[in-house]
Amino acid sequence: MRLTLMILFVSLFASAAYAENASRPQGEPVLEPPTLRSLGVYWKIGGDDNRNATVESHYRKAGAAEWREMLPLFRAEKGAPERSDKKVGFTVGTPKDGWLFAGSLLLLEPDTEYEWRLTLKDPDGSESEKLLKARTAAEPQAPKDLKTFHVIPGEGGGSGTEADPFKGLATAHAHAEPGTLFLLGAGTYKGVFEVQKSGAPGKPVIWRGAGMDKTILDATAGAEKPAGRCISCGDLNDVWFEDMAVTQADYGIVAHRSIRMVMRRLRIQDIEYGITWTNNDKGKVEGFWVLDCVIQGRATWPRTKGIEGRRGIQATGRGHVIAYNRIAGFADAIDTFPSVECAAIDFHNNEISEQTDDGIEMDYSFRNTRCFENRFTNVYQGITCQPTFGGPVYIFRNAVYNLVGEPFKLHNGPSGVLMFHNTFVKNGACNASYGPFIANCVSKNNLFIGTESTYAYETIAECRENDFDYDGYGGGPWRDFLKWNDKRYKTVEEVRATAPVYKNVRIVTPEKLFASGIKQPADGKTQFEIAINDLRLKEGSDAIDAGIKLPGFNDGFNGEAPDLGAFELGATMPHYGTRASK
Repeated sequence: MRLTLMILFVSLFASAAYAENASRPQGEPVLEPPTLRSLGVYWKIGGDDNRNATVESHYRKAGAAEWREMLPLFRAEKGAPERSDKKVGFTVGTPKDGWLFAGSLLLLEPDTEYEWRLTLKDPDGSESEKLLKARTAAEPQAPKDLKTFHVIPGEGGGSGTEADPFKGLATAHAHAEPGTLFLLGAGTYKGVFEVQKSGAPGKPVIWRGAGMDKTILDATAGAEKPAGRCISCGDLNDVWFEDMAVTQADYGIVAHRSIRMVMRRLRIQDIEYGITWTNNDKGKVEGFWVLDCVIQGRATWPRTKGIEGRRGIQATGRGHVIAYNRIAGFADAIDTFPSVECAAIDFHNNEISEQTDDGIEMDYSFRNTRCFENRFTNVYQGITCQPTFGGPVYIFRNAVYNLVGEPFKLHNGPSGVLMFHNTFVKNGACNASYGPFIANCVSKNNLFIGTESTYAYETIAECRENDFDYDGYGGGPWRDFLKWNDKRYKTVEEVRATAPVYKNVRIVTPEKLFASGIKQPADGKTQFEIAINDLRLKEGSDAIDAGIKLPGFNDGFNGEAPDLGAFELGATMPHYGTRASK
């Protein structure tokens, strides 16, 4: 009898623990605003105290027969989103009795409907499947039935016809209403342009010039001091600016608290800050498009003034696409900023050079921000996450040449950064990270190429539950290969045998690595032309077939395994920077 009762007690205890650990959905998965090439989702899951549940991710074009695998949704570190609360608050936190899972579908086709299957699986006794449907965004196209007015430089008068155009922006602005197109003729429009009238969904107000070298908005208008802003368009929605130059101001365009704004084919120069929308106190900022712009700042290479304030693009909110831009001469080219929502934002296919601080900042991201297929030349720091709040933050397929400092600037406690298939070539240490901690981050299939230094990779930060492996390192010589959690590992063999990371780290030969023959820079002071930045692999390189399969990031690889770095052998170089006008 006693044995029977004991067995029953143990069975009941095991069943209770089993049920307590079982995961359970807390509501439905939530789709985030789509972008041109990505879809994002998050899902709150209760229970799962032993952290053995997974959310498998598969997708296909609507109507297709076969499903494609994507990496499972990412489990955000417990409490990571709430770490932002002291500064900005947050809109999506971690359940007190559960977890936040999030993730993206990447490298999708624009304006295409997809089916997305999420399968929650838990060995402790639960399974749930959800089928989502979502469509990627299309690049904004002007409606055909817009009311059209013509504008020329001047100070009043005109009826807005082609034969009798409005004289000056203020005169034209008085006639702005949803569904209006203003064609700005060639010439210089002087003074600050205060835009105060919105469009509507499907009925934008469009301000379109004759070309970025023909229609010029000059804020200074001959004054001795530059104006604060050239275009001010805060608290608006559905306003577009196209085909013009913006110049002579501290800020080119300021669009705080705005929604569905388009900045396309602009030349922004002689400014300190290019395009800015960082005030999101109402939590509504969404749907910005910055495409095919040339944004030239005043910073010079090499860095001589320390950390400058100049920035090309500053963004927050959600659902933005910043792509195909040429940005040079700032401290930072593109930054995310803190607000109640910083999620579902894409930076891709940008050509970036001469940045005296950071190439791109993903700082203050919550989840599903994505930096991919950008090219950087002559940048002081690479791509930064200082901090991020749970993630996932995706950084992949970027090519960086003549980097001075850290490839990934993991400062101030980042959490949830996924770093895949990037290539960095620099003088000095291949890689470095500094405190206070790095949590729940993943690094795979990257190439870090440097020169002689104390360490190949040194991190002073406390490292918590990170997964770094299958990266390639080349250059040296190094006194020690790795410093991790205050412990030094002298050789690669010691790392593989005893370190908590890099069991499969790869050593590559820089001299045989790149088809272009490009070598590590001799110092961090030379200014290289962007055309030199060709980091595609050479046949026979030891980076070939040296990576690990990552569904959704290296599908369709050639050979036995994916190659390391930004480019699979034989890959076509992505288009970086502005595209030809359509």
